Amino acid sequence: MRVLRGPAWRWLGGVLVLALVVREVGSGPVLDGLRALDLRVVLLGAALAVLTTVASAWRWTLVARELGVGLRLPQAVAACYRAQLLNTVLPGGVLGDVHRGVVHGRATGEPGRSLRAVGWERFAGQVVQAVVAVIVLAVLPSPVRPVLPWLVVGVGLLSAVVVALLRRTPDRDAWWSRAARTVRDDVRLALLVRRSWPGVVLASVLAKAGYLATLLLAARAVGVDAPPATLLPLTVVVLVAAGLPLNVAGWGPREGMAAWVFGAAGLGAAAGMATAVAYGAIVLVANLPGLVPLVATRPTPRPDPARGEPAHA
Repeated sequence: MRVLRGPAWRWLGGVLVLALVVREVGSGPVLDGLRALDLRVVLLGAALAVLTTVASAWRWTLVARELGVGLRLPQAVAACYRAQLLNTVLPGGVLGDVHRGVVHGRATGEPGRSLRAVGWERFAGQVVQAVVAVIVLAVLPSPVRPVLPWLVVGVGLLSAVVVALLRRTPDRDAWWSRAARTVRDDVRLALLVRRSWPGVVLASVLAKAGYLATLLLAARAVGVDAPPATLLPLTVVVLVAAGLPLNVAGWGPREGMAAWVFGAAGLGAAAGMATAVAYGAIVLVANLPGLVPLVATRPTPRPDPARGEPAHA
């Protein structure tokens, strides 16, 4: 029961956020977001998903190679599609990535390194997303701009504390010292190595651009006609909220932040909610190709020579 307590609270938190937003704006924007999907929107969303998935898979191959658990790009693309599909239907938004790390670990015989490779490639993507968000919010006006300096200072102080803790390892036999050394080695060998970090940054920027374009597509589909310079900082904020693990299959903070930031920008909370719902539906449909590798990873019966009867692999 204790193991399930954390995920359960995150799931309930996402339900609470979503319920509060629907209570404030009503169910109309949810229906509007779903009605906005037509064949053109779905096909464009699927095309953008190819860009984001290939970019994420490329980033994963770069990090995994440096950790000694490399994989080919086609294999990584299939695993990322599967992970993204699981992320959109399971609570938390990260269980699909955990699954691809576990599956890859079984294939390589290095479960620890494989899981760390997935974790570090996700971390690299979040760092680049944060940098892009700061740049966009600093250049373009948005409701978040007044608090941006405080957020930057807070993140900077937190990062400084983490770095100081990682460098201070007096007891080399303690578990936290071993963990700190592993983190330092992984960052130095997997993320900062010269032959990989430019590709990691480029792949992260391409993935970020694909997600932003998908959100802009959703906004246009529900009838938001604001100029891109107005929508871009709003979509950046929504994507940051969407990355929080406090969600129900991706739903919750994304809709709450979209309703707030669109409303604060004068576009209407209902328009923000409809945009977030349309985005979630587009992403779900675009990730349906993940069903193919998902089915392929299911255990298949094979004969058990000891008993002469079928057994599961």
